[in-house]
Amino acid sequence: MAGQNRNKDFLIVSKDILPEAILKTAQAKELLVKGDANTINEAVDRVQLSRSAFYKYKDGVFPFYEASREKIITFSLTLENTAGVLSNVLNTIARFKANVLTINQGIPLQGIANVTISVENMGMVDIPENLLSALGEIDGVRKIEVIGQN
Repeated sequence: MAGQNRNKDFLIVSKDILPEAILKTAQAKELLVKGDANTINEAVDRVQLSRSAFYKYKDGVFPFYEASREKIITFSLTLENTAGVLSNVLNTIARFKANVLTINQGIPLQGIANVTISVENMGMVDIPENLLSALGEIDGVRKIEVIGQN
């Protein structure tokens, strides 16, 4: 119905497959947010994007951390079945002050454990991208993916 707010559907997409105009729109918006550009004209000139392309995509393009504020994020991790790996993952999440809502670990097979962790990111001291990066650097974490966000 006209006038009703509709829920928007979002996708998590690797930026290396996006068209250049969408990437440049995100770059221009970041320049504006950080104060590195004072006007839309200045921002689009700096990233070499047309104003029409900027206006076409500006309401649908934003960084992952902006889309995931005050949300529940679910991670899928592949961990080595070594003492302390899951503990290090949980300690890292705690350092970022994310609230762990659920943890589900399958039985380790061939030295590998699959773990799903859902966290609430309200109150986090950093952006989710940096949490992902920190989790990926833990010794024993073989793979990490965001599989959902609410």
